[in-house]
Amino acid sequence: MDTAFLKVDPNNRKWHLIDAEGVPVGRLAARAAGILMGKNKPIWSPHIDCGDHVIVVNASKAYVTGKKFTDKIYYSYSGYNGGLKEVPFRRLRLRHPERIIEKAIWGMLPKNKLGRQIYRKLKVYAGAEHPHGAQTPQTVTF
Repeated sequence: MDTAFLKVDPNNRKWHLIDAEGVPVGRLAARAAGILMGKNKPIWSPHIDCGDHVIVVNASKAYVTGKKFTDKIYYSYSGYNGGLKEVPFRRLRLRHPERIIEKAIWGMLPKNKLGRQIYRKLKVYAGAEHPHGAQTPQTVTF
């Protein structure tokens, strides 16, 4: 017997709205990554992008538990000698709070072309306003 794979219509993707206020960053990222990959659908397959779009609002109001607020450090390396940059969680939250959630979700996606394609369907905003009202997103509850 042959395995039948369903084709995914990219025009029928749904939009989901996640309010990050009062939600732990890791729990929010796990839920958003699952929706982006399509793991909440019965047609999920690891080699097909069958996920939906995700909008995250109030990214500045998400929190972390334990000592991550004071001890967590984000690293980036340019590849050159002395090119290691360190940004503490506190500074990143003040300057670019949406990047905290973006980095958390990026870490949960596949590290290949498919993962980069999936990541493009993520929209994160620090405040409560977003320009995607015309897509009528469904609210995700925790």
